[in-house]
Amino acid sequence: MSSFVSTGTTSTTTAEPEPITNNGFWPDIEPDAFRDSHRLDGTITAVRIEGALLAAMATVNRTLRNWQTKQTEAGYATVDAVPVPIWQAPGVFVALYHRAVYSTAHASLVERYADYDTTNSGRERSESLAEPAESYRRDAAWAISEIEGRPHSTVELI
Repeated sequence: MSSFVSTGTTSTTTAEPEPITNNGFWPDIEPDAFRDSHRLDGTITAVRIEGALLAAMATVNRTLRNWQTKQTEAGYATVDAVPVPIWQAPGVFVALYHRAVYSTAHASLVERYADYDTTNSGRERSESLAEPAESYRRDAAWAISEIEGRPHSTVELI
């Protein structure tokens, strides 16, 4: 005799989650926008998404603190006020910031997804998820590099 356990793919909550308030310079983070842009279904709870986004926001804000300080000292109170280089599209800094936060959060969720299933298939899945997690971290690092105007990679002679 076997039993079947099904997990839903839709959210069980009907109310939209509140935006996560940021520091005033960077935009607030919308959990639903993250869920939509990264195609996350309802199997990941709103609480888990919020925790991952808060941690990602803290990481990205810390990484970009010097860039933010330079901009505020130059008189730009928010990222929307920062002039965009002529070769970039309007709104690029906000889009890159979202990419950095969303990618960091998604990497965290992917890494922790293995504890959802502790069977052999769960271990195998966690090993297969390591590469996508690193890809999300790379995307976040590249977005941060773009905001700061740095190249995507650093090469040093040994």
